[in-house]
Amino acid sequence: MTADISKHALVPKHTKVSDSEKDKICAAHNINSMQLPKIFKEDPAISKLGVKAGDVIKIERHSKTAGVVSFYRVVIDE
Repeated sequence: MTADISKHALVPKHTKVSDSEKDKICAAHNINSMQLPKIFKEDPAISKLGVKAGDVIKIERHSKTAGVVSFYRVVIDE
């Protein structure tokens, strides 16, 4: 039996963003998606999201000082 780490209190929420949201993020920062920080497709936190290389993941972290902060990562094979 394996534990679902996405349910752990210390693992921030990971979600796959839509292609239109990915385009908005890149346009807002004047970058292409491959210039985002990377996350491996095999990362346990995203293993159940059904992602492929090139997808963008939104990571929502809770901060006592800033509230909810969003970070973005592009999925890579290796």
